[in-house]
Amino acid sequence: MAEKDDVLLRLRKVEGQIKGIQKMVEDGKYCGDILIQISAARSALNNISGIILENYMNNCVKQDELSSPDEIAKLINIMLKYTKQN
Repeated sequence: MAEKDDVLLRLRKVEGQIKGIQKMVEDGKYCGDILIQISAARSALNNISGIILENYMNNCVKQDELSSPDEIAKLINIMLKYTKQN
């Protein structure tokens, strides 16, 4: 449960970062500063997704499920979506 609380806390912080970025745009702040904040928010989300992915791999995927080709395909699909970067 502590991990869930940690993830939720991190998500709230990212939410605050996003609101801060919105205010920066509204206030016409320097684009370079806005881009730096966007990068920080993206990095925070990447860290959160890593925690969730690790939890998924450790707790949600069971060894016997991986013997099924459908489950392997599902896991591969999740990994491909997770690692896709823009």
